Amino acid sequence: MTPALRTAGLSKRFGGLAAVSDVSLSLPVGARHALIGPNGAGKTTLINLLTGVLEPSAGDVFLHEERITSLGQHRRVKRGLTRTYQINTLFPGLTVRESVVLAVLERKGLAARWMKPVAAYREENDEAMALLATLKLERDADRRTTELAYGRQRLVEIALALATRPKILLLDEPAAGIPSAESVEVLGVIAGLPADVSVLFIEHDMGLVFRFAQRITVLVAGRVLIEGAPDEIARDPKVRAVYLGKDVHG
Repeated sequence: MTPALRTAGLSKRFGGLAAVSDVSLSLPVGARHALIGPNGAGKTTLINLLTGVLEPSAGDVFLHEERITSLGQHRRVKRGLTRTYQINTLFPGLTVRESVVLAVLERKGLAARWMKPVAAYREENDEAMALLATLKLERDADRRTTELAYGRQRLVEIALALATRPKILLLDEPAAGIPSAESVEVLGVIAGLPADVSVLFIEHDMGLVFRFAQRITVLVAGRVLIEGAPDEIARDPKVRAVYLGKDVHG
């Protein structure tokens, strides 16, 4: 089966610094794949290469069979490659429902003409509410995004990403800054996304990684140290050395 997303020899240098070196990664359709590694390993740089924020020094990115290395960020989103960030990027003056409706309108090319009340966009409103129900956010639909607990805000950000109807969802530390009980909820929702959505997520909480990832790639100094199933990663002595001998389960 053709991977949903893959890279071939992907590299990025900043002067004399090799931030990402010869990374070849393959995500099957429906993947729940974690990218882990110590600070400075190149994880966010790799995500930026995948999404077109950065141009690679060498190598290629493929979405299914299409080479997208030279495509800009917006065109990658249109092809189904969507991301979230470590820091929320929400619309502070809008309600949760309005935010998601706006994201749906943007996908349809209608956001520039958003002049009517949200309720007037019946089809887009129905889609937004269905999406909020999937993420267990329907009770917050008419609250301003800034009124929500941080964990709920992260779910809203995921809702905005899903409104683009992604084939690939890239999540940069989705549980960052969230209390442990809420982080389990957030990752549980991510794990339960539709099977045709492939997920690659960066996460420092090893407990969450080993609970929700089906496969794990360990990045060290910009290179892939090892990739495998969670049990394989947990047993590997090189991984334990990277995490200073700590229990990599958290």
